[in-house]
Amino acid sequence: MGWWQIDADTLARSRFVLSPLAETFACLQLMHFGGPAHPGEQAWLRAHLPAYRALLAADPVTARLVRAGLGRGWIADFLAPTPRDGESIEEGLARIRATDPAQARADVVVALQGAPLPAELHRDDLPERAADLLAHVWTEAVRPYWNRRRHILRADVVARTAQVSQGGWASVLDSLRPGRSRWLGENRLQVNLHEYPPRDISGAELVFVPVTPKAGWVSWEEPERYALVYTCAGALADPTARPAPASLAALLGPARAAALVLLGSPMSTSQLTAVTGQGLGSVGRHLKVLLDAGLVERRRAGRSVLYSRTPAGDVLVEAQDRSGARRS
Repeated sequence: MGWWQIDADTLARSRFVLSPLAETFACLQLMHFGGPAHPGEQAWLRAHLPAYRALLAADPVTARLVRAGLGRGWIADFLAPTPRDGESIEEGLARIRATDPAQARADVVVALQGAPLPAELHRDDLPERAADLLAHVWTEAVRPYWNRRRHILRADVVARTAQVSQGGWASVLDSLRPGRSRWLGENRLQVNLHEYPPRDISGAELVFVPVTPKAGWVSWEEPERYALVYTCAGALADPTARPAPASLAALLGPARAAALVLLGSPMSTSQLTAVTGQGLGSVGRHLKVLLDAGLVERRRAGRSVLYSRTPAGDVLVEAQDRSGARRS
């Protein structure tokens, strides 16, 4: 397994970062490999996969680059540069375009796990082609949804940050990429299942980057910056993943019941609005009713007011889940 040695100061300074470039690359992977994780991704693929495939069919060199660079064992590094806090999609694409062509070819060879570089990829425009493809994915398939996705990703960060305060970093790290990343103790963070030598990243910048597709990878710019990219919580990535039980909807109303189910993780009013698709005023009214009933509580986290289920709200949701299971 691959792991990083992290001192206490590095972990204490680590933070969560949103990256439009990471989200775009994760979407590129989803279109390349397929396998949607939930109905929302299925609908997204139906809408955008035909145009993506047509684009690659018309450009066999870029198609070959994608197949070679998105190796199942390793990703060509220049295709997924380490996310930077506050970086725009344009700035991220510029970094890809600035990659030295020889380095880009070497990265593809690594992704091919030692196989020779295909003859059609012995060229100097691989970084430009990669950036152009990612720009297309961003413009056509990510940007139209980015405002909503950004709210979803922020909701995940809020929930993870609350988890840090409640259970410490170990509980968060174990949950980012189950089965792949976990806190090993003795200042060691497992980041993947590859048999690579450990890296001492003490003193470096460490960021955790959520994306909405089911994807995950690690990247670095030695020795300054390291990143672990992970899939955000399933209930946030796809609000239909856990629908409100019919009995709970009958008791509270469908919209209010959906909000209560989602508030198993702390969320702000704006985040809940983005995830549910309900209007801001409607969400506010639902939250007031749930607050008055003692089913949710609110607390301030920085400049945000976060809502989450109380123990009474947990009991109600779980009881309705069990009731539905018995009837089925």
